[in-house]
Amino acid sequence: MSKRHSAKYKLDRRMGENIWGRPKSPVNSRSYGPGQHGQRRKSKVSDFGLQLRAKQKLKGYYGNLTEKQFSRIYEEADRRKGNTSENLIGLLESRLDAIVYRAKFVPTVFAARQFVNHGHVTVNGQRVNIASYRCKIGDVIEVRERSRNMALVLEAIQSSEREFTDYVEVDAKGLSAKFIRVPELSEVPYPVKMEPNLVIEYYSS
Repeated sequence: MSKRHSAKYKLDRRMGENIWGRPKSPVNSRSYGPGQHGQRRKSKVSDFGLQLRAKQKLKGYYGNLTEKQFSRIYEEADRRKGNTSENLIGLLESRLDAIVYRAKFVPTVFAARQFVNHGHVTVNGQRVNIASYRCKIGDVIEVRERSRNMALVLEAIQSSEREFTDYVEVDAKGLSAKFIRVPELSEVPYPVKMEPNLVIEYYSS
């Protein structure tokens, strides 16, 4: 369902980590990077290199986000009161495609974006086809009636690959989810360590 099937695994290998925690990730068997120079000994990474890597990893985790989209999210996080790192994670997790993914309506974050874009989801009873739509606390997200028997949905909701989160209340039978609260970094079930503090340093340097 995603156009970036091979590219996402390339990102896994470039980072040297199984970013989405999927059993098919090539990192599980090949921990070195892609390409003919992937097995070269790694040199020490500069502070800027660490910040760039943290940014690429966090941005890549949320699928097909462009650099422009991601930098806008950072700018909004920076404008808000409070901890900018926590604000950044909260904004990313408030996206409609992220909530569709957390609710396990689809198997991957890439599929979540496409699922929303194709009009399979409603928010508070209204069809929304914008993946970046910012959900508010209390919003109810549902899979449309005509989309509930899609193989993709049935497979995802029955999968034991991921757990549900505390900040999205899911009715698996009714294929609906309620956004309970904006999560903190510690609550988000990233399969690998994310370092939004380094992302903030990257943009503010």
